[in-house]
Amino acid sequence: MISFEISSNHMKNKLIYTFQDHLKASLKDPKFKKVWKESQVEYDLASALIRKRLDKKISQRSLAKKINTTQAVISRIETMSANPSLFLLKRLAEALNSKLILQFK
Repeated sequence: MISFEISSNHMKNKLIYTFQDHLKASLKDPKFKKVWKESQVEYDLASALIRKRLDKKISQRSLAKKINTTQAVISRIETMSANPSLFLLKRLAEALNSKLILQFK
């Protein structure tokens, strides 16, 4: 979770404004909501990869080396600017000692 602290001179308590708060407010805008829905899968993939990689304390460079690719490839996936193949996703899962689960809902 990403959080931002906003302090106010008028209030003794600090307000915490999280990414989730920002997202909830932003989703009220129809244009933003449409773009968000269109990129939800990429966001979920990027978030899951980053979370798993950080949990395992592996750098992008180290992960790339494990699957015989470049750090730039890992970066592009994590910044949602790549469309990784299923083969690459399976190699990533294996390198992270994880199970890749795909599903349609």
